[in-house]
Amino acid sequence: MGFRSGTTDDNLLAALAQVESACLVDALATIPTKAAALQAAFPQRRVFGVAVAGVRTPTHSPRIHAMHGTGSVAEAAALVAAGPGARLVSIRQVIGGVTIALAETDAGDSA
Repeated sequence: MGFRSGTTDDNLLAALAQVESACLVDALATIPTKAAALQAAFPQRRVFGVAVAGVRTPTHSPRIHAMHGTGSVAEAAALVAAGPGARLVSIRQVIGGVTIALAETDAGDSA
């Protein structure tokens, strides 16, 4: 997940609820500086703070690349959290100011 500082828990919850109406999400991932906020919003979930710099993504935001060294925080975080061999099953989508992408491992688990 990618989100700006100041994003409310309600926005995070609503975005995830919309995604989960279509598929199961096993874990959440974002950059390390946002992981605590994500964990606070989802205390019962596994949350990973992952390094995303240098991770190639199918979509590209010049602003995000300048800030984080990747085209999409959401896509890169999903791929890193899902592990080696992961593939995106949903490129980034913005829901209420929250950017979400889904990746799947070889075992079919989503992050």
